[in-house]
Amino acid sequence: MADHQAQEAGRDGVEVLPVLPVHPGVPLAVDVALVDINMPFLNGLAALEELRRRAPALRTVVLTAFGDEPNVLRAVQSGAAGFVLKNCTPDELIRAVRAAHGGEAYLSPAVTRPVLDLIAPVAAGRRREAAERLTALTERESQVLRLVAEGMSNAEIGRRLHMSEKTIKTYVSRVLAKLGCTNRVQAALLVRDAGPVG
Repeated sequence: MADHQAQEAGRDGVEVLPVLPVHPGVPLAVDVALVDINMPFLNGLAALEELRRRAPALRTVVLTAFGDEPNVLRAVQSGAAGFVLKNCTPDELIRAVRAAHGGEAYLSPAVTRPVLDLIAPVAAGRRREAAERLTALTERESQVLRLVAEGMSNAEIGRRLHMSEKTIKTYVSRVLAKLGCTNRVQAALLVRDAGPVG
């Protein structure tokens, strides 16, 4: 990857944390972290929570395997921006890292269906809560969010709505702030929880 380079590496979660600042707000030496869910000593989920505490601005891409779908959902809640299978191609891993670095989300096609199946049975109360949260958005913000939930990038949304990519990025940031979401994946799941627009 000519536009990216590896800065630090650790064999487990314990080795990863020392390269990060102890206190939030300290500048980072890395922009994106690759985290394996099944690491020894300190597992990936615990490492994600600590990474988020120490470095909220750090983007994380999770390496996962078939059967880890419940952990993927927990990782989403911990703020992970990307998910790829351990046997993915180098090109897909590069796409995931670039998406995370660009402030977008990446979910490997191979795990998308199983993950969505896990969250399909949404309780009525959860659906109602999600729908109420979405009412805080303007019509344009809701339109942008629906396209985000379809997996579109900022550039693709801009072309669809005839707006600049910079403007869409501003809308996305505003939507995430209003909804209290850490990333686009969480916002997309919120749209799914709310169900079809009546």
